Amino acid sequence: MTVAQQQDIQLDRRLQQDSIQFAGKTVYINPFLYWRRFDSNTDRWLREPGQLGEDQISLNRGRFYPELDWALLDESQRDIKDAAVEMFLKSLELIGTFHPELTAGQLLEVERKMAVTKKQSFERWVEKSFRRRFKQESRERKRFARERFLRSWREWFSLETTHHAVGPMVALLVLAGFGGWSMGMSQTSCPTLLIPSEQTVVR
Repeated sequence: MTVAQQQDIQLDRRLQQDSIQFAGKTVYINPFLYWRRFDSNTDRWLREPGQLGEDQISLNRGRFYPELDWALLDESQRDIKDAAVEMFLKSLELIGTFHPELTAGQLLEVERKMAVTKKQSFERWVEKSFRRRFKQESRERKRFARERFLRSWREWFSLETTHHAVGPMVALLVLAGFGGWSMGMSQTSCPTLLIPSEQTVVR
């Protein structure tokens, strides 16, 4: 079997996991396969967690995670699972929008297959999304702190009292530097006098 044939088989398997057939019609259950039909607002709505209300997500926890006891999860695990539930709800809404001909029974089949094949994928996706958001927020905080520091220094230097206080200090520094330079130059310019040793002349 050639490499191209192996890649085709892997692609077919991936597409089988990402789609479902209804009377010869293919319905994708991977929401990102509809990206060509997205506008920028829809793309941002899908990719960014936190677009749906907390009440809506809480009501659907048991729908997609019936095996979980949410009280036993720590905060980070609960955030990831909640974001995955949000991805399920968004995906079903997109599928219903792009395939309005699907019946309630067919949508239920889509939901069941999605819950089996997409749970781990959605969790990995939201973890990466959280990491990207954390890095971006960290960069924004550092940039804001740097700008605030520079702004405070500019404001301090612009004060009239600062000018009155800094002026004498600068003058003293200049005088001290000039004095040190002058002393150094005087020491280097004067030749060293060598005093010959006294000789006792006996007369």
